[in-house]
Amino acid sequence: MTHPLLVDARGMRCPWPALRLARAVREAGPAVVIHVAADDPAAPGELARLAAANGWGFDPAETVAGPGFVISVPASTCD
Repeated sequence: MTHPLLVDARGMRCPWPALRLARAVREAGPAVVIHVAADDPAAPGELARLAAANGWGFDPAETVAGPGFVISVPASTCD
């Protein structure tokens, strides 16, 4: 079993968490799960909008780096 990727965006102000997530998705390719740890109060809304705009799953979750989000990128959205 592969472990999900982690984007540790703690301490970063928006839009940096979303930019880091977008880069991680580009680099990882299709069918990936990425955990994002972000503590900026604006991050949940910004990450949710980015996920919705791209057809990715978005759920609040506990990451290995603390509170954050799980982004699920299906294979069909990375064409």
